[in-house]
Amino acid sequence: MADDYLVRIGKLIRDARQHRGWTQSQLADALGTSQSAVNRIERGNQNISLEMIARIGEALDSEIVSLGYAGPMHLRVVGRRRLSGAIDVKTSKNACVALLCGSLLNKGRTVLRRVARIEEVYRLLEVLHSIGVRTRWINDGTDLEIVPPARLDMDAIDAEAARRTRSIIMFLGPLLHRMDRFRLPYAGGCDLGTRTIEPHMIALRRFGLDITATEGLYHAAVERSVAPDRPIVLTERGDTVTENALLAAARHDGVTVIRNASSNYMVQDLCFFLEALGVRVDGIGTTTLTVHGVPEIDVDVDYSPSEDPVEAMSLIAAAVVTESQLTIRRVPIEFLEIELAVLEEMGLDHDRTPEYTADNGRTRLVDLTVRPSKLEAPIDKIHPMPFPGLNIDNVPFFAAIAAVAQGQTLIHDWVYDNRAIYLTDLNRLGGRLQLLDPHRVLVEGPTRWRAAEMMCPPALRPAVVVLLAMMAAEGTSVLRNVYVINRGYEELAERLNSVGAQIEIFRDI
Repeated sequence: MADDYLVRIGKLIRDARQHRGWTQSQLADALGTSQSAVNRIERGNQNISLEMIARIGEALDSEIVSLGYAGPMHLRVVGRRRLSGAIDVKTSKNACVALLCGSLLNKGRTVLRRVARIEEVYRLLEVLHSIGVRTRWINDGTDLEIVPPARLDMDAIDAEAARRTRSIIMFLGPLLHRMDRFRLPYAGGCDLGTRTIEPHMIALRRFGLDITATEGLYHAAVERSVAPDRPIVLTERGDTVTENALLAAARHDGVTVIRNASSNYMVQDLCFFLEALGVRVDGIGTTTLTVHGVPEIDVDVDYSPSEDPVEAMSLIAAAVVTESQLTIRRVPIEFLEIELAVLEEMGLDHDRTPEYTADNGRTRLVDLTVRPSKLEAPIDKIHPMPFPGLNIDNVPFFAAIAAVAQGQTLIHDWVYDNRAIYLTDLNRLGGRLQLLDPHRVLVEGPTRWRAAEMMCPPALRPAVVVLLAMMAAEGTSVLRNVYVINRGYEELAERLNSVGAQIEIFRDI
């Protein structure tokens, strides 16, 4: 076998093992071999027979390592099927990745409950493993245990995994307290145009962090004598920027005031987690956060991140575009109130239960039932704003919703350079979307969706919007290379199938 083929097989085995929630040692035990042999196989450094591939596939109960299934994952969608029943919202992807980064603050054992089993999380776990952090799935693979080493080995960092996630940028805040010098690979993630990290640098310089970028790496150096002497004013009210500042402030021995802070759902979850670590945070839910840092954190902590409002919006959009009655349970209502107010004005027929509390004891949830509705285009344009405005990540779903409404809807996606362009992929499925400029799309409805075969857009939310339109289209569609969807959604096809969709996962032979 060619070396590159061995590497591909190794990656497939590694991914299948992690999806199963096994360590390399557990797989080695099932195969009757050594952990070092499994490690060599996963790195593509050992010849592997067809018999061994078959044994691994049987042990992991996964076709992903069967012969002929080495290519990317695709979806075959049979459309025009009504959804029915009820579906639960999973925990927040963005909160989970922030909490994984936040676990680096703690010298003790961190347990995160019901962690999203998604590619973004797997990439961060690969990075954590590579620098010496011990992680394992517990309680039948539902929860995640994280135990850091006494010293992180940053020279061994898995650069390939790090470059596949923008979340790696949030290592800067906690790492600046653990070492004087370190290197991080450039952040990656969705293709959403140029996104500067300068707001992060401006905030973290106040804690003595200096960054030099060369040859695909951030070279970080920390000057211990530097500390915030006045409030930190963020130049961008961004989620990850706020989280990085919070992570830096958490172990700063003093009080840090962060102004123009995001108050979005993942930031609030991180604040609640920091409080569980013993860090007092005043002003949660506002744009001014006051962090009473502690220089050492060594506690055993157990925390449950809340549900994902963007996934909830995805499921609401799925019900709307397929003209279905669907109950969506565990919806974090405080982060969807603007979206639902807009949908009500458009004519959405729905009801909701009384509020109850999420497992973190703080976030407000409801169960929401959506019914088939005759929608009218909104009078005003759809545009995002920082929380409590319409969520930036929810804007793309309004493209699919507007496409089934009567009239013209203007969508102004001012945050990202490229995302509005990807929304015009809906035209391949019968949509009538006109790109006015890189940030504005005019959507004409209603739409008679038609089936098509197409590549998945390289941005998470537009990719899911395309999938939802395929579910509404007459005939059978194919969406190719859906890795980007798996970055942010756990078993989305299987879960949609559980409420009546017909989506088949397949790979090229």
